[in-house]
Amino acid sequence: MAVYTHLGAEQLAALIAEFDVGALRSAKGIAEGVQNSNWLIETAGRDGSGARFILTMYEERTEVRELPFFLGLMDHLSARGCPVPATIHDRAGASFRQLDGKAVALIEFLSGVSVSEPTVGQARAVGEALARLHLASLDFPMVRTNDLGPAGWRRLVDGCGADGLDRIDPALGALVTRELDDLEAHWPADLPRSVIHADLFPDNVLMLGDRVCGLIDFYFACIDLTAYDLAVTHAAWCFDATGRHFAPELSAALIGGYETVRPLSAAERAALPLLARGAAMRFLSSRAYDWLHTPADAFVTRKDPLAFARRLTFYRDQPGVFA
Repeated sequence: MAVYTHLGAEQLAALIAEFDVGALRSAKGIAEGVQNSNWLIETAGRDGSGARFILTMYEERTEVRELPFFLGLMDHLSARGCPVPATIHDRAGASFRQLDGKAVALIEFLSGVSVSEPTVGQARAVGEALARLHLASLDFPMVRTNDLGPAGWRRLVDGCGADGLDRIDPALGALVTRELDDLEAHWPADLPRSVIHADLFPDNVLMLGDRVCGLIDFYFACIDLTAYDLAVTHAAWCFDATGRHFAPELSAALIGGYETVRPLSAAERAALPLLARGAAMRFLSSRAYDWLHTPADAFVTRKDPLAFARRLTFYRDQPGVFA
């Protein structure tokens, strides 16, 4: 379960009392998530009719100094009509508080479920929602650098050690060395930039049917190449979980939906094969690092880096998939 810190009933009730949301009625730990502790909170609501929220306690992997960017971005996007949960500010107007030395935030609850086998209609809707997010973020005034760009991939790979990748799979080290060198040498610098979500996997999208009800977990959001975010989402939505099977119908729907809202420039479309290889490298490198450094008795379940090695090989061998 993704609740790494225990909070007693009295602590939770006192914390919720700092917000104008009514008295605490119930709190239930949420199993999803790998970085922070999360609870589904039910309160009496301001008028006594009841209300639900998500309470998040930020654990060690989230930098507290970056919370104003993440939470401010969510408020900004929500105010512009994107399906993004707003933060609930406390009675003093703060978007997060400190509890037992850790930051906590109360966030709007959005209905919907995360899909495991997306349909064409859902992929199209996600493409549209991503493009709207990119456009709505253009006047967001805060800046955060992407620390998981090419330099970050190199840092993670180096942190795997001389033979770490080959201990995962004998062919992995050679693949990563060759591809990372090429990506660093050719990574574009002159494409349009915006805020990007950078982690829009299906479990970070809440849906009802073909409607996107919520885009959540903005804790990798940053300023970077806009089309790179589409490439990340493509890698996340258009393959099965193992990375062995590509779904061309989802690919066409995702990109088609995106371009109904924000058409890609010719340069962006030409760069998509390279950007998709970079997206695969980003998750390959972070998963490989975690695979080698996560203790066997840790709460977090390690994710298979080879699933993104397979995506990387696909994008390298099939650049025409974006034509």
